[in-house]
Amino acid sequence: MDIPASLVKQLRERTNAGLMDCKAALKESDGDLDKAVEYLRIKGLAAAQKKSERATSEGMVTSYVHPGNRIGVLVEISCETDFVARTDEFQNFGRDIAMQIAATAPLAVERADIAADVVEKERELFRTQALEEKKPEKVVEKIVDGRIEKFYTENCLLDQAFIKDDSKSVSDLLNELISKLGENIKIARFSRFQIGQ
Repeated sequence: MDIPASLVKQLRERTNAGLMDCKAALKESDGDLDKAVEYLRIKGLAAAQKKSERATSEGMVTSYVHPGNRIGVLVEISCETDFVARTDEFQNFGRDIAMQIAATAPLAVERADIAADVVEKERELFRTQALEEKKPEKVVEKIVDGRIEKFYTENCLLDQAFIKDDSKSVSDLLNELISKLGENIKIARFSRFQIGQ
């Protein structure tokens, strides 16, 4: 199938992927733009997973102070080389993540970072709520599991919907950046400060 240059250009504008990758994705999806976008996302995720074991000893600490000076964030973003740490894409990602943390106040970067006793306490609270709502005993655990999943998506940074584009999670955004820059990148840690807390 012959892929028109205008379609390749359109896909490139939507995904920021390389020209050859866009052309290959369109060929693979028989010229279907949406399928090509999905193909590139899957390919990007696979590439990101391969890179996830590589050491990240470079990076940056960036900050964000919300207008009014009542909320401030420091976040450490790690990568493999100082070359990548100096790119505009990496710097912008750091600023976006700091803003995300200021806006959403996550408890941790990822699920594994939340203490087991905190999760168990939430689980007990959700179980009590479900029983007080007179839910049948056989569905209580499913309800609790669903509410725990919601707890994670609200409180784990990587699981949260990205504030600038809620069709993506922060994890999706991170994987896109890994795919684009070709290095392992991690949100290492953060601190959020708010007046009165």
